[in-house]
Amino acid sequence: MTSPSADLVEPLIEQTIEVEAPVSRVWALVSDLPRLAEWSPQVVRTHLRGGGPVRLGTRMINLNRRGLLVWPTQAKVVRLEPERAVAFKIRENQSTWSFTLEPTATGTRIVQRREAPDGISALSLRLTDRVLGGQASFQDELREGMRQTLTRIKAEAERA
Repeated sequence: MTSPSADLVEPLIEQTIEVEAPVSRVWALVSDLPRLAEWSPQVVRTHLRGGGPVRLGTRMINLNRRGLLVWPTQAKVVRLEPERAVAFKIRENQSTWSFTLEPTATGTRIVQRREAPDGISALSLRLTDRVLGGQASFQDELREGMRQTLTRIKAEAERA
């Protein structure tokens, strides 16, 4: 039986930011997945299995935190186009997270996405509803976390 909150899962959550830095500099940051913890308010640590560098098929373990709640996720890099896009799929909830880069006249546009075109797993639905405040509020939190992540990446890219 499908959870009533399954209908509340947004198939796409997306945030964009303009960065005054070349694509190559921004790519060096967003493709260094262990550095996610420096920018994301939710990611505590990302460990690449087998070490780096990141390649298509690289597997990783993420440790996430929200207040006192801490949980691990496993992911696999499912898209890697140098200086264009990196994406990884989360095993536990079946969502795909990505960074896409587009050159602009003054630097780079970064788009961060969480895609869940088929929804999320039944376990993730239950946990989000019971522990994370429900789909709508948690997705708002993810959206705000993306804004923070992109703002921090922008600051790092423009400082270099």
